Amino acid sequence: MPNSGTKTELWPLIHAERAALANDLAELTEEQWRTPSLCEGLTVREVLAHLTSAASLTPLRWMAGVVRCRWDFDKQVAMRLAEQLGDDGAETLERFRGVVTSTTKPPLPKMAMLGETIVHGEDIRHPLGIRRDHPVDVLTALAGYYRGSDMVVVAKGRIGGLRLRATDGPFATGTGPLVSGTTLALIMAMTGRAAHLAELDGDGVPILRKRVLPQD
Repeated sequence: MPNSGTKTELWPLIHAERAALANDLAELTEEQWRTPSLCEGLTVREVLAHLTSAASLTPLRWMAGVVRCRWDFDKQVAMRLAEQLGDDGAETLERFRGVVTSTTKPPLPKMAMLGETIVHGEDIRHPLGIRRDHPVDVLTALAGYYRGSDMVVVAKGRIGGLRLRATDGPFATGTGPLVSGTTLALIMAMTGRAAHLAELDGDGVPILRKRVLPQD
């Protein structure tokens, strides 16, 4: 299973996920690039530009951007995304291909970078109807990371008091009402993606739904 503390184990996984995503998007039309992603307010093209940005920012550049945006982190994300968008979908994809093997990152753990790549990859694929069979051991390690972290995205707090159990792998955590499903569906729900709630079963799903969709 991947170890979050070893560069040699995690970077190849991140690179493999980026390469798979680039290949999945190779034939998109401009209309498809404008498809709304699972990230509210962003198209699939904009989410891909965000991934390129994350793979291009050193800690120093990240901090400079934060200061420039007066500690408005959402503004910094939007600014950096715009830098990598390009003129059309083909250019956005070409820029992403240019960072597939990058080991540059903002001040985040490498496991968080793997999570960004997988989760945002699914933010793009899901509305396009594209499926990727991620290695279950990679997903299991990532689910284990998210169950104990609220860094970048709230996950640990979202599943408090619930028992999660994967149906396709060994991941299991927590006590309380059950939420079961594939490891990927659990990860996506843990990170707030409502589109994957329908793939889950158990008495804990209504509780999780209220946390993902508090306005319902």
